[in-house]
Amino acid sequence: MPVLTSTDGTRIAYEYGGAGPALVLVDGALCHRSARPLAALLERDFTVYAYDRRGRGDSGDTPPYAVDREVEDLRAVVAAAGGRAAVHGTSSGAALVLRSAAAEPGITRISLYEPPFVAEAGPAAEAKEYSARLHELLAAGRRGDAVALFMTHAGVPAQAVAGMRTQPHWPAFEAIAPTLGYDDAVLADGSVPRDLARRVGVPALVLAGGASPPVLQQAARAAAEVLPGAVHRVLEGQTHDVAAEALAPVLAEFFLG
Repeated sequence: MPVLTSTDGTRIAYEYGGAGPALVLVDGALCHRSARPLAALLERDFTVYAYDRRGRGDSGDTPPYAVDREVEDLRAVVAAAGGRAAVHGTSSGAALVLRSAAAEPGITRISLYEPPFVAEAGPAAEAKEYSARLHELLAAGRRGDAVALFMTHAGVPAQAVAGMRTQPHWPAFEAIAPTLGYDDAVLADGSVPRDLARRVGVPALVLAGGASPPVLQQAARAAAEVLPGAVHRVLEGQTHDVAAEALAPVLAEFFLG
C-alpha cells in the first residue's frame, strides 16, 4: 500500500485503481476507505484514490490536531494523483472537501454528499452541547461512550447502539474514537462556513438522499445555495447510507461534464 508524507510529517496511507482523470474519495466519521464499492464503479472512468484520514486505518497521526492539517493531507493526496484531481466527500468528509476546495488550487471539481451542517436546520444549541460532551468523554478516555454519543447524535436509536456495543466490530470504532473530535472540528459550529464556501471557484455538486432526515436535506440545500454556481440534486429513495449504484452514475456524469 502506498504511503505519502503530509506537511507535518504524518504518514498517510492510500490506494488507487482504474484509469482516467484523477478522482479522490474522502470518508466521513468512523470510516476509512469505506467507499470501495463506489470506487469499483467509478474506476471504469477515473483513476480513483482513497485514503485513510489521519488517525484512522493505516495512516498515522501527529498531535495537536488542527483542521488545516487535514486540508494538507488531502493536498498531499491530490499531489500524489498528479497535482490535479476532482474530489468527492461524504458526510463530514464532504465538509472537509468544502474547506479544502477553498484552499487547494489542485482541486478541479467537488461533489458533496450530505455534509452534516445540521445547525442550518435550527438546532445550533444541540450541536454545541454534543461538541462539549464529546470532548469531555474523549478527554476522560471513555472512547466507547464517545462513539455511542456520536451514533445517538446521528440518529441511531439508543437500543440499537446498545446492541452494537456487544458486537465484535465495536473495538474498531473505539480505536478511532479520537477522530470524532477531528470531524467535530471540521464541522465547527454545525453551520455552512459561508466565507470559505464563497471562495470556492470550481464547479460543485451537492447531493442529498430523498429518504434522509429533513435536517440533512436542508443542510445540503444550504451548502448548495452558498457555493457559487453549485448544482443541487436529490437522489430519490436514498438515505445517508447512499447506495454506490445510485451515486456512481451521478458523480460520473458531473465529473466528466
